[in-house]
This record gives sequence, C-alpha cells and structure tokens, in this order.
Amino acid sequence: MIELLTMRDRDELLFPSMFADRKRVFVDLFGWDIQHDGVHEVDEFDDEHAEYLILSEDGGLTHRASIRLLPTERPHLMSEIFADFCDDGVPEGPNIREITRFCIAPRGRAKDRLVARNMLARSLIEYGLLNGVTGYTAICHMGLLQQVLSAGWRCRPLGMPRMFAGEMVGAILIEVSAESHRMMVENWRCDHVALRVYEDATLAA
Repeated sequence: MIELLTMRDRDELLFPSMFADRKRVFVDLFGWDIQHDGVHEVDEFDDEHAEYLILSEDGGLTHRASIRLLPTERPHLMSEIFADFCDDGVPEGPNIREITRFCIAPRGRAKDRLVARNMLARSLIEYGLLNGVTGYTAICHMGLLQQVLSAGWRCRPLGMPRMFAGEMVGAILIEVSAESHRMMVENWRCDHVALRVYEDATLAA
C-alpha cells in the first residue's frame, strides 16, 4: 500500500532511502545535472509544501517507489525552470498539482518494478479524486509520455517538445477523473486500491 507523507512525517530511514534512490536513478542512471551530496538527491522543492506518495518495504523502512506532488499556486519546478515549455503560460491553481521525481528503486526484478509503477500511477488518480485535483502538470520525456498514454489517461501538450539535457521532453497536463481511474485499472490491470488514505475513505463511505 502507498502512503501519503510530507517532510513533517520524515523519519531517520525512509526519507533518506528515498533520496538515495533518487540520486541512483536521476544522477547515476539518467545522468541528470542536478544538485546532490554524493549520496542523496534533494532540491529546493523538497520543503514543507511538498507531498510524497511512497511505496515502501521492510516494514516501512526502505523506499521502493515514490513520486513528489507540488502545489502550483507557489513556485514549483515548471514555473521556475520550465515555464518556456508552456506556450500559453504554466497552468496553476488549487486544483492542479505538479508531479515530479517519479522514482522506482533500481533493484529487484523488472516485474516487481512494473507493479510498483502501476501502483504509483493508480495512487495518483486516487489522490486526485480524494482531493479535488482536476489535473497534473509534468515535464516528461517521450518514453514516459507513451506510458501515460498507454494507461488511457487524457493529457494535452502545453507546448512543442524540445531537447533538454540530451533528450526530447515536453510539458503536459494530465486530466484527473473517474474515467481516468477506470482506464487505469483496465489498461494496466491495477485492480487493487493503491493509496492507503483512499482505501480508508472508501471503507468509510
């Protein structure tokens, strides 16, 4: 089950494990030129306003997969770094979140990493339906965009893709709706509730 956590919830093991995996994935594997301390990848947006959807293992001590959600009414990655990727301005508002740092721990079997990816994707929709989120903005490379489309999600480009750090990337807005949830379940065969707070709300309804 995936949990919704903030920096206020950080403990001595899970968050350092997540930041270490982010460094392994984005710096060591992808070669991104972003700040890190040699072990952990943490940036200025990992603050009290950030929320994280985290899948853990070993009794909640070790990071397995995660994604960061940022409010768009305040400075965030797209508004501060990628604003010129959006032809008509950066979408902002209380019903829009930015998704960043989609990270799957680079260990274990490929099948297990795929399951973790699907759970994270479903938890995004569940989070959105619970919190009145109507859309997610994201900067994504073309391979990730193909995965998003294969899930059946409706999304629209915010501008023309362009080269960035050696790969073609673009800004997109992903729609959140009950239809998105249904398509996600059907196309990626992710049948079980992924987000703990969504399960709790469903049971309480």
